[in-house]
Amino acid sequence: MISIPLPYGKEKMTVDIDENEFLFNGEFVSDAHKFKNELPQEEIVIKSLENPIGSPRLKELAKGKKNIVIIASDHTRPVPSKFMMPAMLKEIREGNPDADITILISTGCHRETTKEELIGKFGEDIVKSEKIVIHDCDDENMADLGILPSGGRLIINKVAVDADLLVAEGFIEPHFFAGFSGGRKSVLPGVASRTTVLANHCSKFIADKNSRAGVLEGNPIHRDMIYAGKKANLAFIVNVVIDADKNIIACYSGDIEKAHEEGCAFVKELAGIDVTKSDIVITTNGGYPLDQNAYQSVKSMTAAEVAVNEGGVVIELSRCNDGHGGQSFYDTFDNEKSVRQIMDEFLAIPMEETIVDQWESQILARILLKSTVIMVSDMPEEMVKTLRMVPAKDVNDALKRAKEILGKERPSVAVIPDGVSVIVK
Repeated sequence: MISIPLPYGKEKMTVDIDENEFLFNGEFVSDAHKFKNELPQEEIVIKSLENPIGSPRLKELAKGKKNIVIIASDHTRPVPSKFMMPAMLKEIREGNPDADITILISTGCHRETTKEELIGKFGEDIVKSEKIVIHDCDDENMADLGILPSGGRLIINKVAVDADLLVAEGFIEPHFFAGFSGGRKSVLPGVASRTTVLANHCSKFIADKNSRAGVLEGNPIHRDMIYAGKKANLAFIVNVVIDADKNIIACYSGDIEKAHEEGCAFVKELAGIDVTKSDIVITTNGGYPLDQNAYQSVKSMTAAEVAVNEGGVVIELSRCNDGHGGQSFYDTFDNEKSVRQIMDEFLAIPMEETIVDQWESQILARILLKSTVIMVSDMPEEMVKTLRMVPAKDVNDALKRAKEILGKERPSVAVIPDGVSVIVK
């Protein structure tokens, strides 16, 4: 018997795999969890600022600039801004003590970040003393910067456009359709209008074979994003890489493309895993805070999607204490249509008519067309069934159900303990 603890909410759930019943293909863990940097987190950021990639130092760029805007991530991202923002502010003011600095929170299409969340993110001193503006994707205070390579309109927050110097903080991790987070994503979707975000996340792009975790080359979503970042004159980025405990292990500062690409290469090396295709693939959304709803849990399912055999079973462990996580996402599956019909309808929707949360629904439909998904969660069984997944009370119950579904004497099993943090090659 092989026992493997898996993150589930703020706790662990153990899967027991009997090798007499299952052909176990091994446990796959991202090396990013094992990487250690002996420097304090603040020092990692400071050293990166002192040695930027493909750019002069931030304090040099700040000279003579009156209106400086720092795009910062919102409450949905585990960016350790408490270590990053003070170093960035210090660097800017060393170069220009008189600079008028605005921190622009890149909410994308998310809800507004609360004051309590801002304090949790930056600390009380920064919230009290710095000018902070929260992006609203439906606000009229936007600037139209023309047409994206895809044909969609590029409309972004005027606060960013009006800056004499635009910089951004963020973090780099695998992203299930943009390739990687960080860099250009601070602008699109970070401070873009809803119209622009929906065009960028259209069904045609989501369906593209290059719109996958770890892929930048040929990725149409990335192409639009990098164009948007340059058009907005994003001059300097400070992007960190974090470990499983959300601690900074590396930092990449400098040019929007060069610094980001170097950080992505580091993450790809750390997070890339080789997986033997298996009949059953067990994965999780990394526990709290990313496994609070089914909407977010689709992200880790994409790692299992690559590793599972056609017609196989994906077992997803995700607490989902907040339920489905998106009404539009849920409503997509709450009808009599088959998953194939749902997918065909998505693919027929024009870019300019993209529906909110369509991309997450489309990706779940894609996974369901390849495999059965068994969901171990706190959601009501009917909610799981509506989302076209099979409910299970725990992971060992899910394994029994998977074996029944497959009808195989000894199905192969792979385990990806944190599907969000890996890139399955």
